[in-house]
Amino acid sequence: MEETPTGTPVGVDDPYEHVDRCDHCTDEGTCRFAFERFTDDPTFAEERRDDEFRCPVVNPDADREWESAECPNFRSTTDGKECRRCGIEERRMAHSHDRPLIEEHHLSYAENEARSASEQSSIAERSSADHSSGQSPREDGDGGEPRDGEAPEGEDDPNGGDHEITVALCRWCHTKVHKSWARIDDDVSPDPEAIAAREERRGKEFEEASFETAAERFGDGG
Repeated sequence: MEETPTGTPVGVDDPYEHVDRCDHCTDEGTCRFAFERFTDDPTFAEERRDDEFRCPVVNPDADREWESAECPNFRSTTDGKECRRCGIEERRMAHSHDRPLIEEHHLSYAENEARSASEQSSIAERSSADHSSGQSPREDGDGGEPRDGEAPEGEDDPNGGDHEITVALCRWCHTKVHKSWARIDDDVSPDPEAIAAREERRGKEFEEASFETAAERFGDGG
């Protein structure tokens, strides 16, 4: 199983098997990176321009079959609102600062988006202490798992590339993947604590939707 630069598992053997589509690939199959960020990689952009900006990975007429891992500017990140592992859905409260139920989990890291190794180490140590004491993920944003982010400076991507690949996981599955070698493709039901947190938020939504003013509840005597 692949691991993060700090040694925790990411829940998959091959991150590219869990990719839906590159962030830069449009619905028409063209490469957005090549015409929006031309100066970031002129050679790549010129090659795409010569091929009418078509993405080589999805282009059926390409001169050869490309793999996502071959593209130097590939990136696949998620804004998913459903846990990839257990299927529980996000429920966000309006004007609330509560920690989301769903988090972004890195399967692979981009080398050029560095994060300090000391910060990663501190997070991992704090998370390990939480896990050892039996604490579950907390609403204050300090969960029972190392927070995902960019690879520490000087560390290579765990699969040898430099592509950022993320999926959506609930906080509870996120913890299990990092701390107990759970896999992204496990056939599991939502954790009871995840269900309880979702139902608590659903109840608050119902209360807000059915809110009445005092005058409405007791009648306006005027």
